[in-house]
Amino acid sequence: METASLLTIRSAADLLEADPPRPSFILEPILSPGTIALIYGQPGVGKSFLALGLALAAAGAGRMLGWTAARPHKVLYLDGEMRPHQVAARLRLFGPLPPSLQIWLATEQGGPRLDLSNVDGLVRLVRSWGDPDLLVIDSLSSLVGGATGRDPERWSEMRYFLGLQQRHGRAVILVHHANRDGAMRGTSRRADAVDLIMALRRPRDWQPADGARFELRLEKPRDLTGPQLIPIEAQLCTGPGGIAEWQWHRGGSADLRRAAPLLQQGMSAEAVAKAIGVSPRKAYRLKRQARELGWIGRRSDYGSDGSNYSRCVEG
Repeated sequence: METASLLTIRSAADLLEADPPRPSFILEPILSPGTIALIYGQPGVGKSFLALGLALAAAGAGRMLGWTAARPHKVLYLDGEMRPHQVAARLRLFGPLPPSLQIWLATEQGGPRLDLSNVDGLVRLVRSWGDPDLLVIDSLSSLVGGATGRDPERWSEMRYFLGLQQRHGRAVILVHHANRDGAMRGTSRRADAVDLIMALRRPRDWQPADGARFELRLEKPRDLTGPQLIPIEAQLCTGPGGIAEWQWHRGGSADLRRAAPLLQQGMSAEAVAKAIGVSPRKAYRLKRQARELGWIGRRSDYGSDGSNYSRCVEG
């Protein structure tokens, strides 16, 4: 009979005296090696655009919504639903693509459909993937269990797989749907297996013409504190050259979003009140909020004011 190895147990004092290495990031500060993140929201809200944007930023040493990749990373994006021409159309929106981003499409595969809720599917994936730093699975409903007629709540194999990725320092982003009430669809056990949950909601003043515009809230922000927890409102729009760019800001209402660019230009609170149609008292409150968030004098903290954009992208 094989003898089990002994557990490694350390004193609390040893742990405090150790000099742990500074955390590395794939996308600072939200995605580290081994981070398991989950994006969820209702159909059409912009989940896949957000996931693709994160993948592009990580692969191309870019920025997105204030998050930064210091160097290019190997990224594999699994798409379980869209056809090649649809994915290609989305990729064209972002201009030149980083060479370290790879795409797998379920719709152009032959043979058995990939099912990541069983060992065979997971083995097929690992043998094919080329050892990425970041794996994006879009979406759970199409690639885990339910897409092949299996129990959509079958989760044990997938959870074991995610644990392995954490131990090997590979980050994973899962894309999932919300139910009719806006809560995450399916078993709550999925939330237990992840480090970071990004919930997408449409703003109250959303209109169909706004396209991929959403409010992003971090519902399970492990190791994140302070301003990073302030909700983000983001919208994907294209300019005259057809290249897409995220317009975004942290926190606040639609009034704050409209007031911020004017305050950035140096307008007084009274002038802003007249320009956006609010009371002077509210304008002063918006100015105080903008200053507390660090928006005034730091344009990049809330993104583009949108004045050069002609069309918003559908979710």
